[in-house]
Amino acid sequence: MDELTHFSESGRARMVDVSAKAPTERSATASGILRMQPATLARIRSREVAKGNVLAVADVGAVMAAKRTPDIIPMCHSIALSGVDVSFSEVVEPDAQGCVGIKAVVVARCVGQTGVEMEALCGANVALLTIYDMCKAMDRGMRIESVQLEEKRGGKTGVWSRGESS
Repeated sequence: MDELTHFSESGRARMVDVSAKAPTERSATASGILRMQPATLARIRSREVAKGNVLAVADVGAVMAAKRTPDIIPMCHSIALSGVDVSFSEVVEPDAQGCVGIKAVVVARCVGQTGVEMEALCGANVALLTIYDMCKAMDRGMRIESVQLEEKRGGKTGVWSRGESS
């Protein structure tokens, strides 16, 4: 296992110094699913949610979250993002509780000295939280699940993909 780099020799939390690293192109992809009742998904799909176009607002929320990640994650570097892409797909196969869902996928990119995994993960979480917020009046039982890093590219470690590594 790699050494924990966010702690000083005395055991105190610290921001890692990345000044000696060369800037490289970096990207990270994160995803997550918001499970809901089929009727809730139908209303989102047909744009019959009183608060507006749910997925358009969730898209903006994901981008805003990626941009503000260092404001909410201690020790996270401020990164000049070069792009954030957000996509949504329906999860139509019901789970054991009969819930369907919406999957959010967020890709964050930069040219920098440290990766953008946290930005992609924050974006995915906020996309799902935004959908929850806009639909909670009709379905308080929604639940977020499987928020995870799918892939990261760039830097010293190169490419990591969920399907190829533990």
